[in-house]
Amino acid sequence: MNTLLTLDALGPRICIMGPSNSGKSTLADAISRKTSLPVVYLDQLHHVPGSQWRPRATAEFLQLHTEAVSQDRWVIEGNYTRCLEERLAHATGLILLDVSVPVALLRYIRRCFSSARRIGGLGSDRDPVTLAMLKYIIRTAPQNRKRHQQIFDRVSLPKIQLHSLDEIKACSEHWALNVRR
Repeated sequence: MNTLLTLDALGPRICIMGPSNSGKSTLADAISRKTSLPVVYLDQLHHVPGSQWRPRATAEFLQLHTEAVSQDRWVIEGNYTRCLEERLAHATGLILLDVSVPVALLRYIRRCFSSARRIGGLGSDRDPVTLAMLKYIIRTAPQNRKRHQQIFDRVSLPKIQLHSLDEIKACSEHWALNVRR
């Protein structure tokens, strides 16, 4: 972890990427509350609110994304690589969370059984554990990790990569964030 990087160094448009259930929404929420940057949860743009993860029409999602990244200030969490280049072109800083598959699985299962409302969720009560999401975390996320690393390596923005929950916690403490659990 690059502890010398300050939160201010990431600028007013921060992009947070990483695997599902790595803590992107939680970190974005904490950064937003600390900096007053408006937070954008890409899952909320991509999916119909209150649905069980039913996607919006592609054109509608892309329009919402364009409107969001066109703003002067934001912290956006999520991947959605089909529109990542547009997001990175507007971003002033990048955070890559790179937690392991077992950590993501544990966080997913814990989140599905938690009574707490999910930060960045779709507004439904609780997400059920699904075979599709388990397969995504186990099979797809490791491939995405490689792609995210390549993107991180080529981006010339101020950036930080956090490889574990301990690094995320240490960075949050360094930035004096109040992280909701």
